[in-house]
Amino acid sequence: MSRTRWLYPLSILLLFSAAPLETMARIKLTTLPVRERVAIQLDHAQIALVEEERIVPLVKGVNQVDFSWANTRIDPDTLVLRILPSSIEPVLNAKVLSVSYPPNENALVWSVAADASGAARMRISYVLGGLSKDFNYRAVADRDEATLNLAQYLRVHNDANEAYDIAEFRVGVGQPFNKPLGLNETKELQLNRFASVPIRKTYTCDPVAFGYLDRAQDKLNVPMHYVIKNAGGMLGQEPLPAGKARIFQDDGQGGTAFLGEDRGKFTPPDDELELYLGLARDISVRRTIDRNERQRIAGNLYRYDVTLKYEIENFKDTPAILDIAESVRQIRDQVRGGVDRDPEWQLGDGTLRNPDLEKSDADKLLFHVELPPRATNGQAQKQTHTLRLTLNNEW
Repeated sequence: MSRTRWLYPLSILLLFSAAPLETMARIKLTTLPVRERVAIQLDHAQIALVEEERIVPLVKGVNQVDFSWANTRIDPDTLVLRILPSSIEPVLNAKVLSVSYPPNENALVWSVAADASGAARMRISYVLGGLSKDFNYRAVADRDEATLNLAQYLRVHNDANEAYDIAEFRVGVGQPFNKPLGLNETKELQLNRFASVPIRKTYTCDPVAFGYLDRAQDKLNVPMHYVIKNAGGMLGQEPLPAGKARIFQDDGQGGTAFLGEDRGKFTPPDDELELYLGLARDISVRRTIDRNERQRIAGNLYRYDVTLKYEIENFKDTPAILDIAESVRQIRDQVRGGVDRDPEWQLGDGTLRNPDLEKSDADKLLFHVELPPRATNGQAQKQTHTLRLTLNNEW
């Protein structure tokens, strides 16, 4: 018997016979039951879970429900059929007896027993490849950079060779939404909009993370970030998924100026999202090793007394706070070369002696330094700060 080539790549076909199960012929109906409902879950990073419901006619006895697919990226090992409670009269008592895979076909057949003839609501779920999603953001800061408006967008691309006239999408954040999705179609929509979100503009120097602007002169790069806390108001209810962020600022003339683009990290509630704006050219930081003294304690045990010096100038017309980050391991490697074990250390009597305890750990130290604006004559006030560490090796 030749197979009917369906217009739809996915088909559900009812097959039945009065003969015993082992001698049943696979008789295909000429009418394809339409989808009553389709739900697509895209909350997983790499796969999509599809659930579709159809009203399928059954006869009393054993039926065969044939599910076939062609040129679609269904994982056949994930196919599951469930018979749902139905209000359709007469109410059937139906159950799945077995499932079989015809050889050399992209199909499977469920044997379904029914206690009477009528219609049953069936839900078929499967994992489908080729449906991908990504998030992106548009951030517009106000003129004084105190708050910004953050819009969150979702982009879905369909490369699964299957079209959906209407489907309910769930992406892990925001409310479910119903949209059609055609073959090879890319659809973008706004999921959320967060207005007047408080921001903090930071300036950071970190020789490990951001390196040097001029290594010969020991000048560090000073990147700028907008920092947004995922808390308060509408924010903080859900995580912010990772995604590309385009950042703008109100130009004061009814338009916006483009500041930069960054890849925002996954940000759970109460955590902070940092958006990179570029390097500051009006804050200068020179970092040098001012002292490196070694004292032998006993055997191979040495004590190192290290002092780092920072010469900082702020050429901005406004005050700023500079974050100074240091890695104890990196300092150790600079002064005596790396070893297998982490060193014991303690802070000395330098001007930097009160690290941010919430953002520091056994290796990383973070300090905040207040910088006054430059003078009215345009001259920047130079500040000098020191970080003193005592390191003990353990070998």
